[in-house]
Amino acid sequence: MLKSINPFNNSIIAEYDEYSPEKVNEIIKKTQADFLLWKEKSFDYRKKRMENAAKILRDNKEKYAMLITEEMGKPITQSRAEIGKCAWVCEYYAEGAEEYLQDEIVKTEAYKSYATYQPIGIVLAVMPWNYPFWQVFRFAAPNLMAGNAGLLKHSSNVTGCSYAIEEIFKLAGFPENLFRSLIIKSDKVEAVINNPAVKAVTLTGSALAGKSVAGLAGAALKKSVLELGGSDPYIILGDADLNLTIKACYAARYLNAGQSCIAAKRFIVVESIYDEFIKRFIDEIKTKKSGDPKDEKTDIGPQARADLRDELHEQVMKSVNLGAKILLGGEIPKGDNAYYPPTVLADVKKGMPAYEEELFGPAAVIIKVKDEAEAVQVANDTIFGLGSAVFTSNITKGESIAKYEIEAGSCFVNDFVKSDPHLPFGGIKSSGYGRELAPFGIKEFVNIKTVVVKK
Repeated sequence: MLKSINPFNNSIIAEYDEYSPEKVNEIIKKTQADFLLWKEKSFDYRKKRMENAAKILRDNKEKYAMLITEEMGKPITQSRAEIGKCAWVCEYYAEGAEEYLQDEIVKTEAYKSYATYQPIGIVLAVMPWNYPFWQVFRFAAPNLMAGNAGLLKHSSNVTGCSYAIEEIFKLAGFPENLFRSLIIKSDKVEAVINNPAVKAVTLTGSALAGKSVAGLAGAALKKSVLELGGSDPYIILGDADLNLTIKACYAARYLNAGQSCIAAKRFIVVESIYDEFIKRFIDEIKTKKSGDPKDEKTDIGPQARADLRDELHEQVMKSVNLGAKILLGGEIPKGDNAYYPPTVLADVKKGMPAYEEELFGPAAVIIKVKDEAEAVQVANDTIFGLGSAVFTSNITKGESIAKYEIEAGSCFVNDFVKSDPHLPFGGIKSSGYGRELAPFGIKEFVNIKTVVVKK
């Protein structure tokens, strides 16, 4: 039995029976059958249905946003934005897929030679709860437009979202079984990966989950794309515009209650502005409202589950026991919910959980450094490499640091990291491999076939 629990009041929203192995296999057979038909459809045929999906999302934004808010606690205004972004990625690939996958002519001694992009079949997506619609559509829109089929193993606490997404594609006119939800627990994923009809797997989640799924996929000789955790560094140089920087850093850390792989995890601040940054950062946090995520005025909601909140608090307290200092928050509030207060840690050093690990929640880490060189060294002193940012008034310097010095899949200058359908998204090191979004993302799960013709 899988349960969906409202993290704001700990009430049970719904309970779901887990699918039997027999039902899972039957779904896979039906999905494979629909794939064989779907792969023959024209880009224009697929485009119309993907545009329908975007329209359904926009027309039902309130319904889907409320589902997100109830199941994982995201403030309603942010849930609406998530649904809008899903419609955006559907429209992006509906419009661009044919161009991105057009044959590429290569001049050789042959009469004709080129690379062509062909669908490979069913792609399994193992998806997290923190952006329960966006993470799925980020995978589904390019893959369905490429001619593939999709199976979704979503997090148990957002099963309602999983069913809703499956319904959206059916209502949009896609074949009934082309995109299906598998209501199963994590220990059943191996059998799905090993099913011969499943050709690839993509996972967004923790490094531990990524290693497990990558191992299973590798053993089965199936491609995988992994978007994993991060300990994203934000370098704040002495000439940074603090008016811009503080607002960006607040959003980078506390949107979605800090539950994002690309959230700012470590603020690395040069000593000349360290004290001023801390004061203004905390002042900014204090202007924000925590509370009922259904309230339009709420800025920070609860974490998605109480066990996640407790895990975060344990990391904070272990860091404190090793010498870190709590400047704000750091105490679990009373009440039957999953709240954790906006927390700020200073005096964080190497060896502390707050330095070494990903803090997945509303806890900011501030690290003092002497200069730019030390800032870059600390930024790269992590097993992760997902997002990063640099704040400076010297745009040339900021771009140089972003391009050449920071070890990450993306680096933003004077802004916080965010995903955009036009730009490739992914990480290096323990943050995973492969890319989603942009033309790069749609080419991850296709057969790049060479065709040579001689007269």
